[in-house]
Amino acid sequence: MNVLVVGCERLGSRVANELFEQGHTVSVVDSNPQNFYQLSDDFDGITVLGTPMDMKVLREAGIESCDAVAVVTSDDNLNITVSQIVKEFFYIDNVLVRINDPAREQVFYNLGLKTVCPTNLACGVLTSAITQEFVEKQINFGVHTLSINAREIDHRMIGRSLNSIPVKSSESIIGVTNSNGKLLLFDGKQDIVLNPRDRIIYARISD
Repeated sequence: MNVLVVGCERLGSRVANELFEQGHTVSVVDSNPQNFYQLSDDFDGITVLGTPMDMKVLREAGIESCDAVAVVTSDDNLNITVSQIVKEFFYIDNVLVRINDPAREQVFYNLGLKTVCPTNLACGVLTSAITQEFVEKQINFGVHTLSINAREIDHRMIGRSLNSIPVKSSESIIGVTNSNGKLLLFDGKQDIVLNPRDRIIYARISD
């Protein structure tokens, strides 16, 4: 399958890497050249630097031969605009759109777009992390499984920014809970400082 991934931040780079490892032909578009460094060393797909709303950029990324497009930037307005361009000008039906604001999910749905809202998906699992101990929770999506687990930080992490915590290549950090039960969702941009008894919420995708 030929797949175009729009957005190469934390989520987009993971999606691109996973698809490439599964043997798909993958192209990635992003307006920030630094984001491409998040792709794995083995990634051998196409990377195109440019504004994804520019149809010339999309054509350079090979959209006219794509079977599917995943629009997964951290900007909902950009996501909805790009998705509409993909559907209306390039006639691609298989378009998956990331939504960061749950309140806007119905708007995307009314436009005929398939959506994934990380906030909604993780909410139930993260709530469990606050209210009860658990080793791991799993959510099935088609042929893949999203596994989420909470691990209490060790003393070496106290006082450090969450951005500085090393993460396994197979995992992503999606949030933090503290001893008072407060939950902070992590989008890769906040400067969250870790405190004693904080727990980091990790997610990974498996077959």
